[in-house]
Amino acid sequence: MGARKRIAADARKEAKKKIAFAKLNNCPTSPRKMRLIADLIRGMDADKALAELKLNPKEASARMEKLLLSALANWEAKNEGQRMDDANLYVCEVRVDGGRMLKRVQPAPQGRAHRIRKRSNHVTLVVDSRQIEAIN
Repeated sequence: MGARKRIAADARKEAKKKIAFAKLNNCPTSPRKMRLIADLIRGMDADKALAELKLNPKEASARMEKLLLSALANWEAKNEGQRMDDANLYVCEVRVDGGRMLKRVQPAPQGRAHRIRKRSNHVTLVVDSRQIEAIN
């Protein structure tokens, strides 16, 4: 690895130490279903997003709620001495990417077979504090 790449990689690593995030890999839900939940909470305050996920009947919302709680715990671990209530936390970024696909075969009429793709996804959730500007 060249010096330029190493310097850029070190800078990315340092930046990653400052942000609080949580990842969920190989979640056995299709990315499309998970994106519906992700779009629902993107940009929301953390406590409001938790309430929204708790009341949502979809299966993916329970997984996303657990992931948000994990991201909040990670923020608390990185920012010792600060209270979550005072920090005004919000869901900064939610990314849902496709995971690996399990390929299965289902019998079809006349000796044929249809392929079933059981999809999974990777979710990355970033939590940050909103800066409240004082009005003079």
